[in-house]
Amino acid sequence: MATVDDFKAKLIGGGARANLFKTTLTFPAYAGGDAELAQFMCKAAQLPGSAIGQIDIAFRGRQLKIAGDRTFENWTVTIINDANMATRNAFERWSNGINEHVANGGLTNPADYMVDMSIEQLDKGGSVTKKYDIRGAYPINISSIEVSNDSADTIEEFTVEFAMQYWESDTTT
Repeated sequence: MATVDDFKAKLIGGGARANLFKTTLTFPAYAGGDAELAQFMCKAAQLPGSAIGQIDIAFRGRQLKIAGDRTFENWTVTIINDANMATRNAFERWSNGINEHVANGGLTNPADYMVDMSIEQLDKGGSVTKKYDIRGAYPINISSIEVSNDSADTIEEFTVEFAMQYWESDTTT
């Protein structure tokens, strides 16, 4: 029978900590974003996910299940809003470049608005234990920011949801 000491011996490094991470949020040149500021203002993100679709094939009253195509989930980050709104402004310029608010035009070459980003899991010493490279990302949703007279002692936050082409990690390349 397994004991607590057996479990403790298997929990190398004390386990991965959700608060030990670093994002590298890059911007297309036209958006003018500050990647270093965005890294510090990123309050939360996820290690990205993916799913393999399923194809059901009927055969003599049963379903044969075979693997389908992989899809990559959208990636969301939560940003702390600085007083100058520098990071939010960069995301708004990026989004406007993709589809302009007024003219309904925008960039047509994906290479002009898609960028690569990354998220790294860190250990307690600050060393990278896992890195995900997010390829061909662009914002599809910049959330609203709630402002209210009741919101004393709070700093604004907003989320940005990115579509991506795919991600890679040290276990997938």
